[in-house]
Amino acid sequence: MGWGSAGARASAQRGGGLAVHAENIVFAAICAAILLFVFITPPFQAPDEDQHWYKAVLLSEGRLLAGRQGELTGAVLPRDAIELPRSDFPRERPGVAWRASPSEIAQAWGKDAGRSDTAFVQFPNLANYSAILYLPQAAGIAAAEAFGLPRLSGFYFGRLFNALAAIALLGFAVAAMPWGRAALLAAAALPTFAFQAGSLSADASINGFAFLALALSLRLGDAAHRKGWPLLAAAPFLGMAKGVYLPVLIAGLRWPANARDRRFWMFAVAAAFAAAAFLGWMLYSGGEPSLYTTVSRKTGLQATTAPMADQLAIILADPLQYVRILLGSFTERFPVYLLQIVGRPGWNAFLLPLLAYPLAGLMIAAALCSGGGPRASWGQRLWWLLLALGGAVLVETALYLTGTPYAADYVQGVQGRYFLPLLPLLLLAVMPQDVPQPWQSRARKVFAGSASLLLAIGLLSALDSFWLHGFTTVEGMPPIGSGAGGGARGLLLPSPRW
Repeated sequence: MGWGSAGARASAQRGGGLAVHAENIVFAAICAAILLFVFITPPFQAPDEDQHWYKAVLLSEGRLLAGRQGELTGAVLPRDAIELPRSDFPRERPGVAWRASPSEIAQAWGKDAGRSDTAFVQFPNLANYSAILYLPQAAGIAAAEAFGLPRLSGFYFGRLFNALAAIALLGFAVAAMPWGRAALLAAAALPTFAFQAGSLSADASINGFAFLALALSLRLGDAAHRKGWPLLAAAPFLGMAKGVYLPVLIAGLRWPANARDRRFWMFAVAAAFAAAAFLGWMLYSGGEPSLYTTVSRKTGLQATTAPMADQLAIILADPLQYVRILLGSFTERFPVYLLQIVGRPGWNAFLLPLLAYPLAGLMIAAALCSGGGPRASWGQRLWWLLLALGGAVLVETALYLTGTPYAADYVQGVQGRYFLPLLPLLLLAVMPQDVPQPWQSRARKVFAGSASLLLAIGLLSALDSFWLHGFTTVEGMPPIGSGAGGGARGLLLPSPRW
């Protein structure tokens, strides 16, 4: 039996109006949360936001590529842009309590006059990121410059434009989904999605392009839709965004139905376009990413990342050993990934109230049971699981090649948010195709309510921990002492309140 149009018709017959209503509520809550995070998150308190800022400023001046100064990778930028994260809004020091204040915003607003020269600044982690990921941020920065506004206003304009682009991409993806929209919205309703989209992070575009590519791929595979040009047009953007997510481009492929179907070639061409865009940008931007110093999660000591070719040689010399490294690293970090993919605001600095994490599980379960799931065979569902697994392996391998010390027996630098673009695939694979109508109605109400509540908890936790109570980190983790997180405080309050 085919899947897609039959699933869509069945959904419409089983109270599709209520499903659309619930999905609209969730989408509106996601949009509101993204826009609120633009202003609730203090400047440069999202992961790597200082480096995203430098990249966006570089593009706003019409330059696509970073440069080098000796062994350093970065660019010559206006000093007022450099000093904003360096002097005005430095990250909190480990072990030292920190709280944002409106006075910091007011003071930084008028400091541009004494910073009229230029200087070189490093941003090696993101030097090779595609310029396509920074177009919204750069447009916001350029708009502020055109109106003669202070540099800090360019920061917030950049965030706002980035947030609007993320909302637009998510909206296009939801509209393009032939069925299973609840699976896509459930992934986007996790506070991590909104937190990243409300910052200067390139994750806003990466997640958006991945969701859109998945939706267009499923749409092409659907029996009622045969136009391949939307997927072909979107594929290069995903390739330039992040090559590790290319598996989502072939999620709509059906075996063996498409083996002799012209749509098979559309999927193949889309994947080829994306791979060519990825490789083309890598070559244009100078090949492998620059080396940088990191703190080993195993030893706690500083170590330099390995050259990609040397690290690849380690994998090829003993592939089975690398498989063991992957399995060991993933299983060890899996609990951390779960926390991060739901929500750990700041630079993974603090936890949401502990009840937020099972609430996220309830929200996802309700989304899966809300109806409109794909009428797919077990073979097709296995295909989606394999694609999600393949993407996860690519994520881990990319960080082993570019962010891990030489010949390490672990993978360094992987965060739960990196798996967010793959989560809808996993949810579609387990989404029931037939749920009794009374259960669907209840599930939709629970989905809309729990998603809205979860996003509200994420916003309130960020507001309290950033601006009201403050927070402390020790080596990137909330300090957890005896009794911390116990009782009602841990269940109902974010970790700085424990």
